[in-house]
Amino acid sequence: MKRVFGLLSTLCLASLLALPVSGSAQSCDPDKDGRNPCPTQLVRPPDSGLSAMGRIGRKLFHDPLLSGSGRLSCASCHDPAAHYGPSASTIFALGGLDLRHSGRRTVPTLTYLERTPPFSIGPDNAVSEAAPSVAPPTGMTHTQKSASNTAGSAAAIVPQGGLFWDARADTLQEQATGPLYDLNEMASTPEIVAKRLRTGPAAKALLQIAGPAAEKSDTLLVSEAMFALARYQMEDSAFHPYSSRYDKWLEGKSAFSPQESRGYRLFNDPAKGNCAACHVDTVGPDRLPPLFTDHQYEALGVPANLQHAGKSHPDLGLCEARRVETQSQKAYCGFFSTPTLRNASTRGHFFHNGVYSTLRQVIDFYVLRDTQPERIYPLGKDGQPQKYNDLPKEYHANVDIMDAPFDRHAGDKPALSVSEREDIIAFLKTLEDAPYSSR
Repeated sequence: MKRVFGLLSTLCLASLLALPVSGSAQSCDPDKDGRNPCPTQLVRPPDSGLSAMGRIGRKLFHDPLLSGSGRLSCASCHDPAAHYGPSASTIFALGGLDLRHSGRRTVPTLTYLERTPPFSIGPDNAVSEAAPSVAPPTGMTHTQKSASNTAGSAAAIVPQGGLFWDARADTLQEQATGPLYDLNEMASTPEIVAKRLRTGPAAKALLQIAGPAAEKSDTLLVSEAMFALARYQMEDSAFHPYSSRYDKWLEGKSAFSPQESRGYRLFNDPAKGNCAACHVDTVGPDRLPPLFTDHQYEALGVPANLQHAGKSHPDLGLCEARRVETQSQKAYCGFFSTPTLRNASTRGHFFHNGVYSTLRQVIDFYVLRDTQPERIYPLGKDGQPQKYNDLPKEYHANVDIMDAPFDRHAGDKPALSVSEREDIIAFLKTLEDAPYSSR
């Protein structure tokens, strides 16, 4: 089955990723006792402590006086105790000068971003994390996306990389300025930030490292501060601890329960959950822990969040990201990034619009969106479900209707039974990191 590139649902890295070096996909399923028959030693990021710049970044991350209100720090929305995401009660963070303005999207986690490549559109190379440089040819076709379809993935041209829900930043340094200057978030200005940098607790150390030129240039000083924030996130292992039971299972140091083992198999089964097609869970030849994302983009057609229905303009995601590569490209409207599933079981709200608050609701959406749409979307005056009601009709063709479990129709049997959905949730809970700790 093929589909033109303009309608594509992004292909994933799972297809090409090497399996654990000691076994094949089949033989590396959990043993009867729940252990990994193909253990491997993971290569985690070095934990050498914070550099001088990283220590400055830590102070800035927790400094509310960088904001326009003087009451909102980076940590206010990216709570260390919530794996650098929002607290469970927060759907849309409140900010602005009066802390009464709502952000447009749910707050993403800042964990596990250290290997995110810059945004690009090019071949899906599952082995390399470097950005491809080939632009998509007109009429590019591809096949269905699953962990077993290596040939289709090898030929795929996909949007990938970048930060935020819509890839509008390429680096953590660039990312830091987004919330900082957003009128609905930290609502600061370069002038406010520069003044605080010269008077705050990090001023002496920052100016010493930034050098004489920063003494005279606010622009340079702010740039050095954003670099410090990036260094903090790259250097502090709390942003990428890889300390979950799943990581221990990969190394042969932990065992799954029977339910978790079933969930793992369903997660990887191309005909069932097919979750690993986008949320890659295998270890490549570099032995880096899997990130549970392919860094790519999907149009899923999630229902509108009625709690946020007052927004004045539909959120079109990637095609509105103010990037030369995607701006005004209708084929990318409705596309949003595929987030990591690490620590997903601790999150309070899901998808870019925060429409769901439990993993069960999320998995129900995946398996019922096409088979029982009346359970997912509100009914119109004609009694029919209003599918993809958070996306203008002209972009409905962008929504993935090809990859399992989205390859079914109304009245078909769902890809996963109720008990199988609970099994996958049990597996997802093994991705929760150990409690927060930081220097």
